[in-house]
Amino acid sequence: MFKQSFAAMGGALVLASGLISSHAHAEMYWSTFSLSYLKGDHYKVGDKSREVLTVEHASGHNWGDNFFFLDHLKSDDGTVSNYGELAPRLSLSYLSNSELSAGIIKDVFIATTWEMGQGFDNYLYGLGLALDLPGFKYFGVNVYKANNGVWEDDEQLTLTWGVPFTLAGAEFLYDGFLDYSTESDTNAKEMNFTSQLKWNAGKLVDSKSPFYIGIEYAYWNNKFGIDGVDERNPNLLVKWHF
Repeated sequence: MFKQSFAAMGGALVLASGLISSHAHAEMYWSTFSLSYLKGDHYKVGDKSREVLTVEHASGHNWGDNFFFLDHLKSDDGTVSNYGELAPRLSLSYLSNSELSAGIIKDVFIATTWEMGQGFDNYLYGLGLALDLPGFKYFGVNVYKANNGVWEDDEQLTLTWGVPFTLAGAEFLYDGFLDYSTESDTNAKEMNFTSQLKWNAGKLVDSKSPFYIGIEYAYWNNKFGIDGVDERNPNLLVKWHF
């Protein structure tokens, strides 16, 4: 399974590299790397109390953008699992060598995601938009067709956003995602609305990189496509950016 997955991803990366190299030299505009710790007691499917360590990286380039994370989950009953996603998007403005922005639309992308779990690999592909909305640091929309490893294929809508704001001189960030998946013969329709409200405590020590303390809240209907399994899960959050 993993050999096939890495082979498929390797082929995709080679193709992307060829497309990028056929244009101007690739240039990175920004990147961020972070480590997070979560602790919650209201998980569904498996033990209800878990700790999660997350490695996360995001970057923006002239060819598009990329997002990666890996969760290491440990339950109070001793269960350990890992889950990760790799989500590169290729800019159609870059590929066509023309400006595709119009109104609130900043760019259009070929959007892909590889979901890596315990015993499964899902591959998502479709189109994405980067939107320029007032007050938002970023707002993304992706529409996917999912090629699922162990259950029926479906479609997925993903929204991502980040809203920075200041209160009484303190810096905050509200960010998160919404995933909505259609039903299939094996899965119920699914909606996962997960967001984080974070205070940058690093400002207290004049840290150049954010050190966030806050809360993550997951509002998840039909978790993992299981009809009637609804999760309402607040988590303590600590997140350190490098």
